[in-house]
Amino acid sequence: MTRTERVTPLWLSHHWPEDYDRCVRVGTRHVCRRCIVLYPIAFAVMGLSLVGVRPPSWVEALILVVLPLPALVDYIVEHLGLVQPSASRLVAVTVPLGLALGVGFGRYLESPGDLWCWVVAGAYSLIALLAFLTMRRRPGHDPT
Repeated sequence: MTRTERVTPLWLSHHWPEDYDRCVRVGTRHVCRRCIVLYPIAFAVMGLSLVGVRPPSWVEALILVVLPLPALVDYIVEHLGLVQPSASRLVAVTVPLGLALGVGFGRYLESPGDLWCWVVAGAYSLIALLAFLTMRRRPGHDPT
């Protein structure tokens, strides 16, 4: 980050300036690359679900379980220091994640106690948390 760049508030980009390589520039602000791909896809799929365009329930359950796996694996291997961050890989694994998230949002809005939503979200969050807690920092990355 150069001295002339402004620090983007964390409510717009949840990355610190040393991690702006994980962001895209929108005007003078940094926006998380994963979020800028994830949420438009998720909200579009959720919208289709709310108007009745959706696969059978068993297919939705399969989508919830399978499509987030590439993003989860990418998150784990990156946070364990096994691979370096890659913008193209991040986008590639975020598209299926967005589809699954949209299906999950739709199922949740229809039934907030949907077991598939909560089990998948809980299990994958726990796995990601464990990866985060054991992560190795990238070379040159100073968390302080």
